[in-house]
Amino acid sequence: METGSAGVAPLARGGANVAEQARWTRARLGRCGPALDLLTANFERHTYAPHAHAEFTIGVCVGGSEVIDYRGGHISTGPGSIVVLAPGEMHTGGPATPTDGYAYRALYADPALLADGTLDAVPHFRDPVLDDPELAAAFRRTHTELAACPDPLEAESRLPWLLTALSRRHSTARPATDRVPGAHGISLLVRDRLADELTCPPSLADLAADLGLSRYQLLRAFRTTMGVPPYAWLAQYRVTRARALLDSGLRPAEAATLVGFADQAHLTRWFRRVLGVTPAAYRNSVQDAGRY
Repeated sequence: METGSAGVAPLARGGANVAEQARWTRARLGRCGPALDLLTANFERHTYAPHAHAEFTIGVCVGGSEVIDYRGGHISTGPGSIVVLAPGEMHTGGPATPTDGYAYRALYADPALLADGTLDAVPHFRDPVLDDPELAAAFRRTHTELAACPDPLEAESRLPWLLTALSRRHSTARPATDRVPGAHGISLLVRDRLADELTCPPSLADLAADLGLSRYQLLRAFRTTMGVPPYAWLAQYRVTRARALLDSGLRPAEAATLVGFADQAHLTRWFRRVLGVTPAAYRNSVQDAGRY
């Protein structure tokens, strides 16, 4: 399959467009970091020719059922199942029935991303189909939100963490220790760097390298100390800064740009999560209160 920037590639049957679509979104793991592709696929009859990827293919079935030829056999997916296909392994894919079709969300991850947090260079998955409802739901939620807004810090905070969890739960890789000496101080340093550079935050990989840590260790230390991953802490800090700008009379679109959100929609999503209202509603209420 060809990968590229975000877009929709409708398939045709009998000369007409049908409800068969594949949308690719390219996320970056941190500012100027490596790319990671996300695929949102909804197919009725499409069947893939035998092919392989250089990366791990991790997919979550969200509807229907797919049959995949893999390692000399056939594997079947159903809603909620996770599929892990190893780099370089030839495989196909197609509908399990002639009527139901299949839909899935997939990402294509460099093997090193699945090795962070383990003691093995490349994890091995004996079973390509995994039953882990909690992890499947987390992958689907993360995929959906990053496909809509592929923020680099959010992608770097969420995807490596989930991929490490996948390896530690389901592969033969041995988990590395979770203990991070000096976790509290490390978290404060990372917090201050993110606050100082809120419009263009540094990558977690660079921060980790500066501190002599792996990215997983940095994420572990930050989440343990702060209670949230780095992107969520920074988003809440940006909301606080945006609120002050709205108080001063700026419009939501202006505030979003000044505090580092991708656009007004990105600000609105986080503003509602943190304060329960949209930035526009908040600004209007503040202005109304000022008239009395």
